[in-house]
Parts: sequence; C-alpha cells; structure tokens
Amino acid sequence: QVQVVESGGGSVLAGGSLRLSCAASGRTSSTYIMGWFRQVRGKEREFVAAVTRDGYSTYYGDSVKDRFTLSRDNGKNTVYLQMTSLNPEDSAVYYCAADRNTRLVPSISRDAYDYWGQGTQVTVSS
Repeated sequence: QVQVVESGGGSVLAGGSLRLSCAASGRTSSTYIMGWFRQVRGKEREFVAAVTRDGYSTYYGDSVKDRFTLSRDNGKNTVYLQMTSLNPEDSAVYYCAADRNTRLVPSISRDAYDYWGQGTQVTVSS
C-alpha cells in the first residue's frame, strides 16, 4: 500500500504565498510522477501541476502558470508546491497524487494517478 499525505494548507491574504508539501510513502518500488490537483465544491477537479520522475521537467495548468512552482527531492517521492501571488480564485482543496506509470510526460487527467492524498484546504481572502 502507498500512502500520500499533503500538508501546508491554510489561510492567506490575497497576494500572499503558501508552500504545500506532499510525500508518498509505504511500499513504493520507484519514484513516481507526482501531481497536484485542486477542487472547489461543485466543480470538477482541476489539474494544477506535475513533475517527472527524475524531477527535470514540470508542467502547469494555465491558471497557475508563472505563479506556482513545483519541485521534488531528488530520488524521492516528496514534492513541494510553492504558490505565490495567490488570489481568492485559488481557494480550493488541494490534492497530491502519484502515478506509477512510466510515461515520459505527466498526464493532466486525474484518471492517470493511482494514489491520492486526503487533501489540504487553501483559503485566500481579500
């Protein structure tokens, strides 16, 4: 079994920053593609960012480009999502996920990910 745990959520003012952390642990056989999604109640889960297994390449959803940065510890299934210039539209539950597939380019589809965290709430106020 693989467990995925996120942390670092909270409340911030618009324009502020927040850093989320995520780690996949348990019976992991290798490094995974790691991704972040977010969801507002009543809306579909939205792709935020993902990083390749080797940490060399990152991908971002259009709504967070140039504001969020995803990184990972080399050789580990531990990642960090640095969020800056936050606005109220960024408020959501943020989910971390791991993909066991060996695809070279991370998927933006939630269906590609095998393991999910419980989510961490991010609230941005004006």
